[in-house]
Amino acid sequence: MARSRPRVWLVAACAAVLLWASVAQLVAISRLLLRFGFAGDADPSPPPSTLPAPRIYKSNGYLKISCNGGLNQMRSEICDMVAVARLLNLTMVVPELDKRSFWADQSNFGDIFDVRHFIDSLRDEVHIINQLPERLGATDSNVILQMPPILPLFSKYDVIHFNKTDARLANNGINTELQLLRCRANFHALKFTPQIEELGNKLVHKLRAQGPFVALHLRYEMDMLAFSGCNHGLSPEEAEELRKMRYAYPWWRDKEIDSQAKRLQGLCPLTPEETSFVLKALGFQKDALIYIAAGEIYGGEMRLEPLRSAFPKLVRKESLLDSEVLRQFQNHSSQMAALDFIVSTASDVFIPTFDGNMAKLVEGSWVSGEVLF
Repeated sequence: MARSRPRVWLVAACAAVLLWASVAQLVAISRLLLRFGFAGDADPSPPPSTLPAPRIYKSNGYLKISCNGGLNQMRSEICDMVAVARLLNLTMVVPELDKRSFWADQSNFGDIFDVRHFIDSLRDEVHIINQLPERLGATDSNVILQMPPILPLFSKYDVIHFNKTDARLANNGINTELQLLRCRANFHALKFTPQIEELGNKLVHKLRAQGPFVALHLRYEMDMLAFSGCNHGLSPEEAEELRKMRYAYPWWRDKEIDSQAKRLQGLCPLTPEETSFVLKALGFQKDALIYIAAGEIYGGEMRLEPLRSAFPKLVRKESLLDSEVLRQFQNHSSQMAALDFIVSTASDVFIPTFDGNMAKLVEGSWVSGEVLF
């Protein structure tokens, strides 16, 4: 028995070393798992907040805005108003979207954009609230028809309401910090809702599965043609329909427009036939996959025929997605436009047929290098 004791101690020592090594390995592995987020059923401490610290300032009043125009025009307007609120130390109310225009879209801000993300991501610059306090909720809106100095008005009114916000802020020659804030609001704060993001990414995946694709912003829609007064290639009946439409919207300033003069100045959108010529001249082959990022084309399939003959692989969201999937977005033109924006920014080539808001925003998203959908 005496001779066996060293062997017993040796076995016990080896077992202790192995046990210690195993424990050390388990601790190391558990640390790695926690580091990379595989915590299992454990209750890890919450990740540190990435929200910027709120900017503390004395608010001079509440800025309420009602946007007008299509989705991309409203995006630009919202960014302008964020800059105005920052410049004048105002509290901004989540914007109201246009519900009176040609599109008759009844979408609210929260139907298209992530409200919480919008408020939180700008909190270090502007205090943004969902709605006015109850004591001010029933107050009549103060509509400013001209642009005198705004700040003194807040000594008389608690709330200033801009009921149209297009072209409120100069594009050039303003403070660099304000320009950066406008870009930050546009390309980072205005994040689409998860539902729109998910469906937009689904469209992109379907297109990517077929190879490289072109996003064509074919701005040959009824509202664009009526607003611009461009009726080249249209019948007299169609031209008259567009003229009547201009009179139907009092806030459209120009009623009688010389279509030929506009066209000679290069201020008209390309027709589908002209678009086919441009694509051919740019070297695109007949088998190019082209996604039409636009609403209903004026004249329908008949007017699209020259473009489709030249490039048969024309697709739209309606042809890529089941009608049931799109049902929740139908009759909501701004939400449909948001899907087109996601696809356009993910495309291999983006071609606008008119230099409008969509073209500028897609270009800006590529330059910014980081787009949040």
